[in-house]
Amino acid sequence: MSSSLYDHLLLIGTLSLLSLYFVIKTLKERLFPNPHLPPGSLGWPLIGESLEFLRSGHSPQPERFTRDRMEKYNPQVFKTSLLGESMAVFCGPAGNKFLFSNENKLVNLWWPRSVKKLLESSLVNVVGDEAKKMKRMIMTSLDQDALKRYVGRMDLATQHHIRKHWEGKEEVKVYPTVNLYTFELSCHLFASIDDPIQVSKLAHQFHIFLKGVIHFPINIPGTRFYSASKAANEIKKELRLIARQRRDALDKKIASPGQDLLSHLLLSTDAGGRFLSESEIVDNLLLLLFASHDTTTSVITCVIKYLAELPEVFEMVLREQLDIAKSKEAGELLKWEDIQKMRYSWNVVYEVLRLMPPIRGAFREAIVDFTYAGYTIPKGWKLCWTPASTTKDPGFFPNAEDFVASRYEGTGPAPYSFVPFGGGPRICMGNEYARPQILVFLHNIVKRFKWDLLIPDEKIPYDPMPAPSQGLPVRLQPHHSSA
Repeated sequence: MSSSLYDHLLLIGTLSLLSLYFVIKTLKERLFPNPHLPPGSLGWPLIGESLEFLRSGHSPQPERFTRDRMEKYNPQVFKTSLLGESMAVFCGPAGNKFLFSNENKLVNLWWPRSVKKLLESSLVNVVGDEAKKMKRMIMTSLDQDALKRYVGRMDLATQHHIRKHWEGKEEVKVYPTVNLYTFELSCHLFASIDDPIQVSKLAHQFHIFLKGVIHFPINIPGTRFYSASKAANEIKKELRLIARQRRDALDKKIASPGQDLLSHLLLSTDAGGRFLSESEIVDNLLLLLFASHDTTTSVITCVIKYLAELPEVFEMVLREQLDIAKSKEAGELLKWEDIQKMRYSWNVVYEVLRLMPPIRGAFREAIVDFTYAGYTIPKGWKLCWTPASTTKDPGFFPNAEDFVASRYEGTGPAPYSFVPFGGGPRICMGNEYARPQILVFLHNIVKRFKWDLLIPDEKIPYDPMPAPSQGLPVRLQPHHSSA
């Protein structure tokens, strides 16, 4: 028997055994349900309720998937099945607090198999002490001291982007243009990738990668995951080459140890003196490029949408930003202290994050059996928190459908009711990075333009993050005198 035929038969046998395992597992869960589990429905075998969840992301009210089940089953926790996994969805501030405060005790971070397969050696596949060590190494380049150094570079890059892609244009498609901006900025700050051709090549692959990163992990031609796998391999190939070139430049003292995140990861060791492997460096760069630009693109796009719809909010943001601009010398770049003055503008961003969260939730895994709200959560079960369980709840946000930026003044929302970046030890790594990135862009764009939506009722489905179906085209109106 030829080796290729043997490999083919082995693959078929493996897939058949896996399919049989999941069929038996799902039938057992449905025919003989554990009476101590939270109430809910596991849906169809294998598929579960994934199709309903994905469809709800294309509806005007994506939060209804969660809210309907909270009303039907239990407002604290319910069971479902998503992406081939039995799952308990924890709801409300109490559910958020429970998951965030029990990291490494009762739960660990978990991501769907599609994410784990695509980001093999990255932080998403590491838990416990190893995760703490790896995160500490990465966060050194994303802590407040690093961000203070980044602000001026962000400002310069933003001005260049606006001159090239916005000024002199009557119309702009916001989403793809902002996506290019956030990706270029992340490439520049994390790995000093500035060649437009190289950035464009990576951006194209990232677009394909994003469509299949959270999907059924079916690696067959024609599926989203198959395309995402191919794109991830191309991205990793490029990043591996960049990392090797940088290591050579560092050895020859051509590059600086403090140049960017890539140099830091190549030269740093963890507390035990271990260097990251090349695969770990490449996969974590892929993770950070993914995490730092797609969600930010979605947020900036939605901010621009709401500012077009709410002229009084736009005027208050403009007034705040012009006051900051007037305090600067001609040509002086923004500093960290200027970001701290953008309080109203950040409240506007917060309200956009509440009304249109960039993610629909994140996942954990039970590492022991435990009880919550009177129900048993078995070890190995997957757990989920979601902004949808609180952000449109009038009990936490009066007039929840209205845009009210003042909600975040004073003590702000109730604890754990507003968690756009998660919480606890595994809070989103990019949450601190996102703030100056969004505000620097906002400062530069509102100083130069007003804008009108060309498709006022354009749909913004989740795929997997909010993305306008037509790219959010706007008509630009330059101010007569730009600061």
